Amino acid sequence: MGEDVTVRVLVVEDERLLADAIAEWLRRESFAVDVVYDGDAALERLGVNGYDVVVLDRDLPVVHGDDVCRAVVDSDRETRVLMLTAAAAVRERVAGLAIGADDYLTKPFAFIELSARVHALTRRTRPAAPPRLTRAGIVLDPARREVTRDGRPVPLSRKEFGVLAELLRADGAVVSAEELLERAWDEHIDPLTNVLRVTVMKLRRKLGEPPVIETVPGAGYRIR
Repeated sequence: MGEDVTVRVLVVEDERLLADAIAEWLRRESFAVDVVYDGDAALERLGVNGYDVVVLDRDLPVVHGDDVCRAVVDSDRETRVLMLTAAAAVRERVAGLAIGADDYLTKPFAFIELSARVHALTRRTRPAAPPRLTRAGIVLDPARREVTRDGRPVPLSRKEFGVLAELLRADGAVVSAEELLERAWDEHIDPLTNVLRVTVMKLRRKLGEPPVIETVPGAGYRIR
C-alpha cells in the first residue's frame, strides 16, 4: 500500500466468529487490527486509540452502530467508517451514509471486497506523505517506501520499515519498546515478546556498519 506506518483498523462486530475472521483477513493484509464485540466497547476503544478505519456492524448490542458512527463523526478525527449490515434495502444504505458512514457493505460479503474497500478508505484517510527522514547516512522515503544508507538500497520488511521510521522521527531521542510495539504492531502484541528485539537485530544487520541503532538499557532505542 505504500504507507510508512502501519494502518490501524478497529473491527466492531457482535458475531464473534465473523469479527475474528475479518480481523485475521485484514492482518494478513498488514493492517494492525483491534476487535470489539459491542458498541460500548467500541466507544471505549475509540476514546483511547486513534484508528484510520472502523469496520462497523450497524446492528450492535449495548450501543447501536449508528451511535458509534455518530461518535466517530463528532470526534473530528480523520477516521473513516465502513458500515456492515444484513439489510440490503437501498433506504438502509442511504440511512447509514446519512449519519456519516463513508462506505457500506451488505452481508454476506467477500473478504477480498471488504479489504479492497478498507484499502480505498485508507487512501482517503492518510495525510499527504511526509518528507523524507534522514539521519546517520540513512534516508527513508515514506512515499516510495524506500530506504538507503550512504546511497546503498536497504530492503526492509514492513515491520522493519515501521520501526526505523519511528526511530528516525525521534531525531536522536530514545523511543521506548512499548511505543515501538504500539506504533508498529497492534494491541494484541504481547509486550513481553521478543519480536521487537528480533526486528531491531535484523534492522542492524541490514543497515550495516558502523552500527547506528543504540540500545539504551531500561529505556528503549535510538539512532545516534
